[in-house]
Amino acid sequence: MKNTDIRIYILYVLFFFVASCSTTKKNEPKVKLTQIPTVVDEYLVDNSLDTDTIQEPIALFTERKKWVDSIYSNMTFDERLGQLFMVAAYSNKDKAHENAIEKLVVESKVGGLIFFQGGPVRQAKLINRFQARAKTPLFIGNDAEWGLSMRLDSTYAYPYNMTLGAVQDMKLIEKMGVQIGRQSKRLGIQFNFGPVLDINTNPNNPIIGFRSFGEDKYNVATRAIALLKGMQHQGIFATGKHFPGHGDTEVDSHKGLPTITFSKERLDVMEFYPYKQMFKEGLSSVMVAHLNVPSLESRSNYPSSISYNVVTSVLKKELGFKGLIFTDALNMKAASNYLKPGEIDLEAFLAGNDILLFPENVPLAIQTLTKAYQDSLVSEKRLAYSVKKILKYKYIAGLNKFKPIVIDNLVSDLNETKNDALQYELYESALTVLKNEETILPIKELQNEKIAYVKIGDATNSSFISTLKKYTEVTEVSDSNLDSLQLKLNKFTKVIVGYHTSNTPFKNYKFSNSELAKLDFLAKNNKVIVAAFANPYSLLTVKDFSGIEGLIVSYQNSTIAQEVTAELIFGAIAAKGKLPVTLTTDFNTNAGLPTEKLNVLGFTAAENVGMNPLILSKIESVAQKAINGKMTPGMQILVARKGKVIYQKSFGSLTYEKGSKVSNNDLYDVASLTKIVSTLPNVMLQYDQQKVNMETTLGAMLPIFKNSNKGNISFKELLSHYARLQPWMPFYKATVDKNGSPLEKYYKKTADAQFSTKVADSLFLRNDYHDTIIKLIAQSSLLAQKKYKYSDFTFIILKEYLEKTTGKKLDELSTENFFKPLGANNTMYNPLQRVAKDRIAPTEIDTYFRQQTIQGYVHDMGAAMEGGVGGHAGIFSNSLDVAKIMQLYLQKGNYGNKQYFSEKTFNDFNTCYFCEEGNRRGVGFDKPQLGDKGPTCGCASMTSFGHTGFTGTMAWADPETEIVYVFLSNRTFPADGTNKLSRENIREDIQEIIYNAIEK
Repeated sequence: MKNTDIRIYILYVLFFFVASCSTTKKNEPKVKLTQIPTVVDEYLVDNSLDTDTIQEPIALFTERKKWVDSIYSNMTFDERLGQLFMVAAYSNKDKAHENAIEKLVVESKVGGLIFFQGGPVRQAKLINRFQARAKTPLFIGNDAEWGLSMRLDSTYAYPYNMTLGAVQDMKLIEKMGVQIGRQSKRLGIQFNFGPVLDINTNPNNPIIGFRSFGEDKYNVATRAIALLKGMQHQGIFATGKHFPGHGDTEVDSHKGLPTITFSKERLDVMEFYPYKQMFKEGLSSVMVAHLNVPSLESRSNYPSSISYNVVTSVLKKELGFKGLIFTDALNMKAASNYLKPGEIDLEAFLAGNDILLFPENVPLAIQTLTKAYQDSLVSEKRLAYSVKKILKYKYIAGLNKFKPIVIDNLVSDLNETKNDALQYELYESALTVLKNEETILPIKELQNEKIAYVKIGDATNSSFISTLKKYTEVTEVSDSNLDSLQLKLNKFTKVIVGYHTSNTPFKNYKFSNSELAKLDFLAKNNKVIVAAFANPYSLLTVKDFSGIEGLIVSYQNSTIAQEVTAELIFGAIAAKGKLPVTLTTDFNTNAGLPTEKLNVLGFTAAENVGMNPLILSKIESVAQKAINGKMTPGMQILVARKGKVIYQKSFGSLTYEKGSKVSNNDLYDVASLTKIVSTLPNVMLQYDQQKVNMETTLGAMLPIFKNSNKGNISFKELLSHYARLQPWMPFYKATVDKNGSPLEKYYKKTADAQFSTKVADSLFLRNDYHDTIIKLIAQSSLLAQKKYKYSDFTFIILKEYLEKTTGKKLDELSTENFFKPLGANNTMYNPLQRVAKDRIAPTEIDTYFRQQTIQGYVHDMGAAMEGGVGGHAGIFSNSLDVAKIMQLYLQKGNYGNKQYFSEKTFNDFNTCYFCEEGNRRGVGFDKPQLGDKGPTCGCASMTSFGHTGFTGTMAWADPETEIVYVFLSNRTFPADGTNKLSRENIREDIQEIIYNAIEK
């Protein structure tokens, strides 16, 4: 035996002798002598304080050691003991609680606070208050497993660990760790009590479950390491928990003592694996759980948190962990049922823990530890070991130079837009497809589908259903009687079933018996796609999956989870996730099917496509300027980039009256945007099919023009507004009297066989007047000089051509060829046939022709005289549907992986053939200005294209920046008057903001 060992052995003999001879004084706490080690504590005599995973230059090490030694040497014994305690604090309690915590800080000299429920501003103020009163700066800890919102209101909630278990891109999880770390640091926190390293192999685990990364040790380790790297990169200490492993339990340790029956060999191979990997990566701290682990602790029902064998022999010695060790909360029943306050604190410290978390009675605990010290149960070396380690970490955290938390902008700083940007990426990566029979996902060929949605569960589903409806018409169907429900569903080709449960981790997520019966019934009688917005374990109760064609695990019922699930169903994103737990022999760990990504518009945050959201937010002030200046009552504005909608907002009201706020689902008369939304794509089909070419003459297209002064106008000249056509003609004026009232010769108030062209409410035009309009155009004179001159005649003529050539009406053509297959179900002529009037923005109070408020009828008089279906006007739509058309163009004729017309056709139409002659127009498209004035901000590329409309509309796309911009308004209401919207460059100023927001 070495001399050092002999000396220590003699000390232990003397210690036993003194202890056996001593008597307990009256009123002193009685100590159970259960933790006296029988072997030398090497961890007390080695240099572990200076050889842990913290890497630093020698100069910094020397400075740190000097600070630690100085603080420690100047502490009283009571102050040293106080450092061992981290007490629970709340920012949502009363003054009595706050004063009680302050008393512990001042009188008991506690070393830290773990904050629970409350709010960030209230918590920050309390931290500043308590830090100001602390002689030695306090550690501040927080449970932020999925962000600060785990405990605090007004903060951000990231996905739960089980959701992250499905994510395959570790860089995303590391980024989440960075953001949690940054937010924690902003709130003056040093310790995040996460990540959870428990391997959840028990589906009935009542307290871990969602908090685990899953049941595969490798998946748990890799994701925990990613979070660790992110958090500690921001200077926040990560805490692995709950050692030795809380995954296979069926008892909540808050309420009782769970038992882990695994052998030590199994624990070493499985439960310890993530810890070993985390130690290699520099894990700062470990939290020890309250568990009964017979293979590690021979004493029956002895909590692991107070077991010397678990904390010291296994965690410190065998696994070599040198960081800080926390107990789990000592008020939990698994611990507090075993020993009383004071006794449990001493046992935990003797076991080898450094910090005693959530003690129930700090003064009593200090008194108990003091007595143990006096009785030599606790040595100076043991106390110095933990206290100096605590001080070392305080120095590393920068608490030697503590600065108060800045309260200003705290909430906004904690809720940056980049949070949503990452949230989209995480959920997009997590969504897991388990079944995809007959490639039901994604849904294609929308023109052949009739889709219903049925909800199961009692939680919100608003984001899911609203996003589904952005892709095509989806009908919500419900009925408490299953047979009646099925009668309603019989007419649908597919049924999307959403299972929506509470988004809180500890609430019941399982299907009820009636819900299981409903799901089974729906699956047997319909083609169904099921999306489970719940813990994947919820699917364990589903006995038969055979009738389900598509099965998606969405993990949580959050807003963004619902949104991206709808995107996956329609192909805007592909499935990437892998199941983190085993459900059946078919759906085991790491199961997950890939799905096809279609080039349809999706939705994300601006940062994810290289745009600055703070700059984009300036759009609001321009929009408000237009509303305040009575330039328009309201508007819809949409921005998309790289195939993702990043900004879609509505402003103002449908009229200047209150109570009619504009929503994104409302419809606007898009006026001349009709030309590129409806007429032009159909003309491009004709060109694509070689029925016309750029040199085809108007006379060849339509016989009525063959012998007219317009017979030799080429197709290219016609669509480039370079054909000397008159700008427009007020066709209606010949049909009204001098007071602007409709003449009986042309109109009737009720429809009949000859008067069935509906112009407005109770106003029907003679059916033969269409021929008159075409004749008037054919007979009209040409402009004297050949130059660029915008004309409505072009697209009135093209409508006539399309209808004569195809034998179908333009509205029918557009719906069949484009609107239905694109899922542009909010784009239509004559919307009152399908849409409630209060969803449509009025365009004018007409006192010169129709003598009524124009709402749901086209504003353009010529298009009105065509029964609302004009080639140049008549379309009603919303910003999203217009964006789909523009994205189709941007993708050169392809949308949803369907080629509508060739890339060559698009390129031919997007060419400016007469730019050298001063005509900026493409073939059917408007193009950026050649001089100072024009339709854009001047910042769009020359390859960009679009159109503007008389009612205050604009749609523009830029292939170089991949931007789509849509602006819809009803600036003509209540009277068109002066176009202040155009004069003030509102649309152009917004476009300039969009381009300024581009970062990469």
